[in-house]
Formats: sequence, C-alpha cells, structure tokens
Amino acid sequence: MSGFIYLASQSPRRRQLLEQLGVRHELLLPDADENAEALEEVLLGEAPAAYVRRVTGLKLDAALARMKRRGLPNAPVLCSDTTVALGRAIYGKPADAKDAARMLRELSGATHRVLTAVAVQSGRKRSEALSDSRVTFAALTPARIRAYVASGEPMGKAGAYAIQGQAGAFISRIAGSYTGIMGLPLYETACLLGVR
Repeated sequence: MSGFIYLASQSPRRRQLLEQLGVRHELLLPDADENAEALEEVLLGEAPAAYVRRVTGLKLDAALARMKRRGLPNAPVLCSDTTVALGRAIYGKPADAKDAARMLRELSGATHRVLTAVAVQSGRKRSEALSDSRVTFAALTPARIRAYVASGEPMGKAGAYAIQGQAGAFISRIAGSYTGIMGLPLYETACLLGVR
C-alpha cells in the first residue's frame, strides 16, 4: 500500500495498532457539531454482530461525508467499532461508574464475546471484516470491581474494560484476536489494506 489512509477513530489504541502495521495515517475526526455517539444506538432486538457491522458502516459513511465536506485529498478511509456481548446482550461504553460496575459484575466468572468490525472504503470499493473473540473473566470480588472502576480505566471502553490495561489480570482465557479485543484486529486490517 502506498501513500496514507484516513483513520476515522478517536481511539489511541487504534492509532498504535496501525503504527504497528507500519501504515501511514491521518486522523479524520468528527466535527464539534457531529453527534458521533448517536450512531452507536442499539436497535431493538439487534444481534451483536449485526450491530457492530451496522455501526461501523454508519461511522464510515459519516467519515466519507466529512472528508468530502472538508475538501480533503482522496485516500482510503478506515473505520472500526468494538462491542462486548454476553449472549445477545450488547455492552457498549459505560454511562458512568455505576454502569461500569454493573457490566463488570455481569461479566465476572463468565465467557463473553468481543466483536470488532473493520471497514475500509477506497474509491467506490468498500471492504469489511469482523473479528469475533471469546474472553473468559475470573470471578471478580466486589472490592476488585470497585478498585478497577475507581481507576477510571473502564470509562470509554466497550464492556467497561481494557485488555491491555489492569483488566488483563481478570482474564483467565482468550480465544481469538488479542488486537481485535483491543479494538483493531491486525490480521483482518492488514488483509483489508493489502499490507503484507
């Protein structure tokens, strides 16, 4: 791949992972008047995989409109979204500390899925991929949950945790993509971008 891509994500982890792949990128972040969070509303009865794919597509559409509105040079645009699911229940970013504690209590001692969708638009061509991993949490004591929530790390993270942070100590087993659980599956992303 030559040139650069636009990364339409505010996640510092996604930037780090793209750098790990050696992909040159520029950020294409929402304008102040854009309501990016509204794109993440869950539809009634929506399955987790359908949800994360749909939200990623909406984010990509918004990013393409932003690129055009700003008169930026054409380049591929990459978007990604991650959700945590326990059964059909979707766990997005916690609204507050109480919500984060609730999510962690429900994930404690259970195996959940982490789904990360990636979409790239280059010209008229759109390519998509989905990473589906399974994560098993050890049983968490109320004190451990309180301490983790107090650290602030759960805020802004799907499922109220970051595998690359303190919560790595809660995880007894993963099956799937570590980088997908972080928020950008490198194998799938490399395939979409043609990075070898």
